[in-house]
Amino acid sequence: MRYETPTTSKEAAVLLAKEKGIAYVLAGGTDLLVRYRSGMVDPDLIVDIKRIEATQSIVKSNGGFKIGASVPCAAMGEDSALTKAWPGVVEAAEIIGSDQIQGRCTIAGNLCNASPAADSVPALIAANAKAAVVGPKGRRTVAVEKVVTGPGQTSLKKGEVIESISLPKRPSRSGDAYLRFTPRTEMDIAVVSAGVSLSLDAKGVVKDARVVLGAVAATFQRISPRSIVGTKLDDAALAKLAAAAEKACKPIDDKRGTIEFRTEVAGVLARRAAKIAYARAGG
Repeated sequence: MRYETPTTSKEAAVLLAKEKGIAYVLAGGTDLLVRYRSGMVDPDLIVDIKRIEATQSIVKSNGGFKIGASVPCAAMGEDSALTKAWPGVVEAAEIIGSDQIQGRCTIAGNLCNASPAADSVPALIAANAKAAVVGPKGRRTVAVEKVVTGPGQTSLKKGEVIESISLPKRPSRSGDAYLRFTPRTEMDIAVVSAGVSLSLDAKGVVKDARVVLGAVAATFQRISPRSIVGTKLDDAALAKLAAAAEKACKPIDDKRGTIEFRTEVAGVLARRAAKIAYARAGG
């Protein structure tokens, strides 16, 4: 096995593109190294991107934020400006794993791992986040919601690597939130999750919203916000949102939750996350 530590994203992309065997990108390594040590993967090449300057920092950009692909989730929680602007995204990042995992895991790795239960992804999609993707022939910008195409599968082409994830400028009178249900309070993956981002007009009426569910289908599910747009998030609007969330569910039955349970909880979490986001927006 070869281990490479490029200093530019282009160099990393070229290494990945030229490798004829199995290649993996190492950002935090909290998934990859566990899988490697347990014998689940046997890579021919590991490309460590932590020495690439563009992946190492959180930068305020055009009123929004650019989060490098190797920035650990713990660093996101320590950034007061990011936490104030996008508390839901930071909440989602901060509940991935233990304190030790937090010091190394990344939202880019969480995204590329492509688990339907990934915590950061529903919040990122609700925030309309974009991924800066670098390949051997150039770079492109991809909406986060277009990256994951199925369990363990992404839309990234051979040789492409995510350099950073960008969050847009926070509109005035807006807020976001992320909630999940797990059997345990810590160190578990979501049975169901919900991310909500919304903005209000001067009268407290919802004028725009994005609602996303995780762990209820093979990919993350965007819910139509029609039921809450144009309302002050009254009980009737919330009931319609919950019904829309339940309708969008395509979950599986397993030892962690039944189809019926996951479906009901999806509606509950969508309602609760929407109420938190509404309050954060000043409603």
